[in-house]
Amino acid sequence: MCGIVGYIGQNDTKEILLNGLEKLEYRGYDSAGIAMLNDNGMNLFKVKGRIAALRDRVDNSISATMGIGHTRWATHGVPSEGNAHPHQSASERFTLVHNGVIENYQDLKKEYLSDVTFVSETDTEVVVQLIEKFFEKHQDTVEAFRQTISLLKGSYAIGMIDAKDQDTLYVAKNKSPLLVGLGQGFNVVASDAMATLKVTDQYLEIFDQEIVLVNRSFVEVQKLNGTVVDRKPYTAQIDSSDIEKGTYPHFMLKEIDEQPFVMRKIIQEYQDENNQIKLDQDVREAMKACDRVYIVACGTSYHAGLVGKEFIEKLAKVPVEVHVASEFSYNMPLLSEKPLFVFISQSGETADSRAVLVKIKEMGYPALTITNVPGSTLSREADYTLNLYAGPEIAVASTKAYTAQIAVLAILAVDTAQAKGIELDFDPLQELAIVANAMEVLTDQKEAIEDLARNYLETTRNAFFIGRSSDYYVCLEGALKLKEISYIQAEGFAGGELKHGTIALIEEGTPVIALATQTDVNYAIRSNVQEVAARGANAMVISMKGLEQDSDAFVLPHVHELLTPLATVVPLQLLAYYAALHRDCDVDKPRNLAKSVTVE
Repeated sequence: MCGIVGYIGQNDTKEILLNGLEKLEYRGYDSAGIAMLNDNGMNLFKVKGRIAALRDRVDNSISATMGIGHTRWATHGVPSEGNAHPHQSASERFTLVHNGVIENYQDLKKEYLSDVTFVSETDTEVVVQLIEKFFEKHQDTVEAFRQTISLLKGSYAIGMIDAKDQDTLYVAKNKSPLLVGLGQGFNVVASDAMATLKVTDQYLEIFDQEIVLVNRSFVEVQKLNGTVVDRKPYTAQIDSSDIEKGTYPHFMLKEIDEQPFVMRKIIQEYQDENNQIKLDQDVREAMKACDRVYIVACGTSYHAGLVGKEFIEKLAKVPVEVHVASEFSYNMPLLSEKPLFVFISQSGETADSRAVLVKIKEMGYPALTITNVPGSTLSREADYTLNLYAGPEIAVASTKAYTAQIAVLAILAVDTAQAKGIELDFDPLQELAIVANAMEVLTDQKEAIEDLARNYLETTRNAFFIGRSSDYYVCLEGALKLKEISYIQAEGFAGGELKHGTIALIEEGTPVIALATQTDVNYAIRSNVQEVAARGANAMVISMKGLEQDSDAFVLPHVHELLTPLATVVPLQLLAYYAALHRDCDVDKPRNLAKSVTVE
């Protein structure tokens, strides 16, 4: 994995491929390559490293009107030029790019390809060598492609070129995102619509275990048995201007600053003309009908789910379980009689979550996706979708999508409570508007937060975050942000748990960041701060207005106590940003990470 772009048309493909790959840089990658076919044959360029290095490598004198490109995030084999995509068959007739993981590649290699000399360590090369093997048998590229695809187990999004055919791109997918974009006299292929938005906003959805023949003037979708599928395109709902960095030095800082506007956008989208919550009636009925909600998510989305559990249980009185998707898929708990599954994903393409969705749909259970990408796989395959309206999030470390997830979960909880006739003592949309104002105040205090990052985190090798109640969940997210982009070893703990073992790691100068925003546990968390300070910790308390003490390092504007996670996370995001900045880390593209994790 990580990103695919393809083009077939009348124009020179080189810039279309390179520009498309640049739009996919936010997903994270370690190598890149493009292949372009013209009358002189296949022209292949690959590098370990960034697209900028690939641009330098590409021969600008070459002109071609079809090609494929790829950014790779290593799964099989180290990051290297040899393991970078595109990969070629032994005769170099077939050239292929692939996202995903072929689970049975070793079996296929042993059964069909024992006589082939491999030049990479990847599972991908098995696919392209297998296509050539079947072509030798059938002398038919479509049949060789189809037969190969039918043998693959696992996840894949594949784009392939036959050097003897300048009129067709061969495409297939299973469990890994891939779209075909439609144009006048050209067509494109992309794993993310953002890669090709400059040339089209019309896309064909490709379902699992379908193959697609992409010509300049037409696109033919087929099932694996050869049956042709008629499918209408859809319009991608993304503003290409949103994916530009503008005057900001990093996308992450831009996206942190966008959070107040995202809150207001969510209020606008989920509010009717009477200033009441506006939610799809089917979603409302599904929430009312269930006896338990199972939230399934990964990483930052999992942390948002923990906060959502608080909302739904406290407001709507519905029991909630929150599960890590990668564990749930292989170790499903005992389910209630009428479960509703809620999948939270920024990209809507998270492979671990989709594996759970496929399983529970087979069992006949309803599913709701909360995502930032309308038309994404999780959105298409679930029964219901709630959009985040956060706009494209480019930085690998999620910020505005996380707070959008929490806001939408709050709206879902409030709507369910009201549908059940439960009286609430606050106006949720008004309180979210107050949160938006508080976020704006916080994003204007960058200088003060940068000073805190310098004073507490500049030279440390580790850090701890502690909180109680919902503050604990935000501590998990704060620690994740810090470790993701600054590479400081950071952990989040429930305040009372630190002393059950981990306090042994506290030594002179160890940073401990404590959140104090919950009235009923305020004194308890401050007692925990005293415990670590007595052992030499460099303790920083971030408190809420009304609960502050003179020694607190930072005081947040007051917001409704239930919604404090939306405010407390902002200074933690900025702390992580400045800690990474001061360490000269790549803030937007941290090492080893991908934005959209499309392999299990």
